[in-house]
Amino acid sequence: MAMTSVRMSEELMARLELAAEKLRRSKGWLINDALDEYLSREEAKAKLLEDTQLSLAQAEAGQLIDGDEVMDWIDSWGSEDEKEPPAV
Repeated sequence: MAMTSVRMSEELMARLELAAEKLRRSKGWLINDALDEYLSREEAKAKLLEDTQLSLAQAEAGQLIDGDEVMDWIDSWGSEDEKEPPAV
């Protein structure tokens, strides 16, 4: 496993030590878990922004699906004659 060092304030270090003690986890485990959560959120935000930009470009290009067609498709979910999703 790779290693790195991190500078943090005395206050943050004290909070980390207290949390590690309460959770019976190592400081390294807590840092890894927190960083994993943070990076996952940032990656999800970046994906959302990318999807939004793509959707806006499609809308500007006139690639739209009629809302009534979408609602008809949704209404058919779970029925014997479930419809295919509407296409652009």
